[in-house]
Amino acid sequence: MRPPEVVIVFVLSLLAPGVLFTMNNLPGIQKPFLILGTGVVILGSVLLLLHLTVRHNKKVTPLFYVFAEFSFTCMVGLTNALQQDGFISGFMDFYLRMGEPHLSTAYAVMMCYWEGVVHFTIFLTIIHRMFAGKSYRSLGLLWAGSSIGHQIIHIPGVVIGKHGSNIRPAFWRNLPFFLVPFWAAFVLFRTPRVMPVIPADKVAEEQKKHLLSRPVDLLLSLFLLGVMAFCVFRALVVLDCPMDACFTYIYQYEPYLKDPVGFPKVTMLVYFFYVVPLLVILIYGLTMPGCSWILDWTIFLAGAVAQTQWCHIGGSLHSRTPFTYRVPADKRWPVLMLNVLLAVAPVLLALRCHTNPAYFMKPVPKGQTSNKKKTN
Repeated sequence: MRPPEVVIVFVLSLLAPGVLFTMNNLPGIQKPFLILGTGVVILGSVLLLLHLTVRHNKKVTPLFYVFAEFSFTCMVGLTNALQQDGFISGFMDFYLRMGEPHLSTAYAVMMCYWEGVVHFTIFLTIIHRMFAGKSYRSLGLLWAGSSIGHQIIHIPGVVIGKHGSNIRPAFWRNLPFFLVPFWAAFVLFRTPRVMPVIPADKVAEEQKKHLLSRPVDLLLSLFLLGVMAFCVFRALVVLDCPMDACFTYIYQYEPYLKDPVGFPKVTMLVYFFYVVPLLVILIYGLTMPGCSWILDWTIFLAGAVAQTQWCHIGGSLHSRTPFTYRVPADKRWPVLMLNVLLAVAPVLLALRCHTNPAYFMKPVPKGQTSNKKKTN
């Protein structure tokens, strides 16, 4: 009897540390272009093995290969994080020297933990649901937001940061991992959404309520406005705004924003140019009835902000960050609280939208009950 696809992906992913250990002990392939070429061959071999294993299964879609291949790279990332924090050794030395030296930074270590734990868990869950005939659209959007948020900070951060002068060929293997999540997000957004049908009278009743008569939505809107203000403020800080408040904040509260690795600066600019406009649109969706698109975009944003804030918070406290750039001990709790609130805000918004979606849905014919399902 053939094992389930999720078990196959899990076992293949566990081969990643062994591959890294072997490469670390073969000096002949520890040259920049050979590392890139070997990496391409290994990833191609993983795809080929997956195809040979599942080629007769009619439930296989291109997204399966994306999730399975990314699962393998998640274990590579987790191996790196564990070695950088001293739990293991002898796996990543060659790659840090001749591949991607920036992976030894605090931000990259936290990024690898997120990939190896959160993304890996999401991938296995999605693959299980995919072959069980269950919907995985929301989980897919959560991963897409997280992965895109990760890559639009990771790649520019390396280029403009202190490691930009030491970019080696292996760094460019990140380009497919940058582009594929955009394609996957496009596919997932186009997949029909499945949601419970809500009676027309309940939908009409909810949509008659103004924002002031919906205290939860009002508080959420105010909370999001505060998050937007914080994002704008920190963008001004990393852009060297001469205001006293900006000067005080970067030197006395969050000096990590001026860490020359580049990741903190890019994070703040991504928040300013992408997260803030998206929050404006989502607040609009909270105030205007029938905006069903908010159900997807809240999940996407929650994944993106959770991932980037995990890396940012962890990087600002990690021992691999130089002491002068770490959050001062006497300011740790207020800074930590502000950053946690920023991460929590999109999650709370997504939970609110999905636990009571009547306000965001289009009216349906009377007589239908909420326990039936409809493709919207």
